[in-house]
Amino acid sequence: MNLFNRLPGFVRTPPGVERDVLRGIPRYLVWGSLFLALPSLAVRLAGLFAEIPVAVSEVMRVDIYTIALLIFWWTVLPTLAIAAFIVMVMKGPAYVADPYPLVELDPPVPSGRDGR
Repeated sequence: MNLFNRLPGFVRTPPGVERDVLRGIPRYLVWGSLFLALPSLAVRLAGLFAEIPVAVSEVMRVDIYTIALLIFWWTVLPTLAIAAFIVMVMKGPAYVADPYPLVELDPPVPSGRDGR
């Protein structure tokens, strides 16, 4: 018993950008998160080496923006992964279901003015 019947004559599309996106998601996650965390790290380091102390409110503001950007980035990546996965599945082979015989078949409707 074959669960999946491939559509005969269907030409499979070669993989494209979606495979590169799916392979790059972990790399984008790590490097993007590190890049977005740099402003927070820079403000904290500036506070250590500056003669004029950096206000706590300034550090908190940068931290809040950094956290917001990180959360946004972490929601963009799964969305891109889902979209790339959908494209990958759509490029795969086509399948057809088993035929379903009609028990009651209506007669064809006449198409014309004279009713024939």
